[in-house]
Amino acid sequence: MAYIEKRGKSWSAQVSWYDELNRRKYKRKSGFATKIQAKKWANEFEFAKDKNMISNRDPIFAEYFKEWFQRYKAPGKSNNTKSRYTHIYKLLKDAFGKTKLSKMNRNRYQDFLNNYGKSHAKDTVQKTNGTIRSCVKDAVSDGLVRINFTDRVNLTWNEERTRKIEYLSFKQVQQLKESLLKNIKPTYISRYMLLTIIYTGMRPGEIKVLTWNDVDFKHLEIHITKSWDYDNNKIIDYDSNEINKETKNKTSTRVIKVDQKLLDILSQLKANNHERLFIDEVGTIPSSNAVNKVLRKQLNKLGIKKKGFHFHSLRHTHVALLLFKGVDLYSISKRLGHSNMSITANTYAYMLDELKQKSDNQIVKVLDEI
Repeated sequence: MAYIEKRGKSWSAQVSWYDELNRRKYKRKSGFATKIQAKKWANEFEFAKDKNMISNRDPIFAEYFKEWFQRYKAPGKSNNTKSRYTHIYKLLKDAFGKTKLSKMNRNRYQDFLNNYGKSHAKDTVQKTNGTIRSCVKDAVSDGLVRINFTDRVNLTWNEERTRKIEYLSFKQVQQLKESLLKNIKPTYISRYMLLTIIYTGMRPGEIKVLTWNDVDFKHLEIHITKSWDYDNNKIIDYDSNEINKETKNKTSTRVIKVDQKLLDILSQLKANNHERLFIDEVGTIPSSNAVNKVLRKQLNKLGIKKKGFHFHSLRHTHVALLLFKGVDLYSISKRLGHSNMSITANTYAYMLDELKQKSDNQIVKVLDEI
């Protein structure tokens, strides 16, 4: 039962409930200009009480975020992901200090986003807001706040800092492929890894741990079931409980089609007599830095200037080739091992915009011919 009373010129309201240990708890708020406002507040909390969505806790916003990610998000995540959550905690602490959750509202949060967006790229703003939004959504479920103050906000960002995905043109890919194949031999492991990502779009970590058992020469398929964990320097099986990352999960286990040309190239590596493809005869696995060094050398030799282009950029190049050759986004998403199409669409939004412009030009050309 709610208790409403007038104190001086303002009204206050109080609601009570029993927790899971049958202890009576109270929540009170004062300063309402009218009795109707006080009743409205009380009724909202009575409704929340019926739904078991009420609490007398009112933690500091930043500290609640820290507690939330340490309990629900940090376990099983990579060091990079943990660092991102820690960084967001520091952002909230700097922006809101000791502000309680109950004192947060859309205006304050929108001001924070506007200021943050001035110096950050689109992808960074989206990821940061998405993480905070998930936290506040759980705070609503925990009964700590009545509404999600991150709803219906406007995201802004710095266009100059929004990095466009670098990829090679079809002609450049052909040039790179021919250059990698020239005088190739089984000891040039990095070259074979670069050719594999061009033809498959696999993640570098997936290529690194590929075994001959994963390659189906009869059906022209590669079975992808594991990846290299760069944080802990070990192989992670996608079907195990250890893999728990944002885009790498059980949907990463997949079978991709390849052509005979790639399989003929990879067959040369059997001369190294190892279970895994990309280990030389003395048991050395090229590091990412080593592969990138070979890639930069090849691009420089071809006169291709791509600042910051690296091993993983060839995965983007593979996507670009498929998109511009008309392969549908759903098939590409499955081939990449993304958990859903929205991840693919968000990652390659810039390419999709370019493709739309290309399609628009084709439409105009068709209309001109009517």
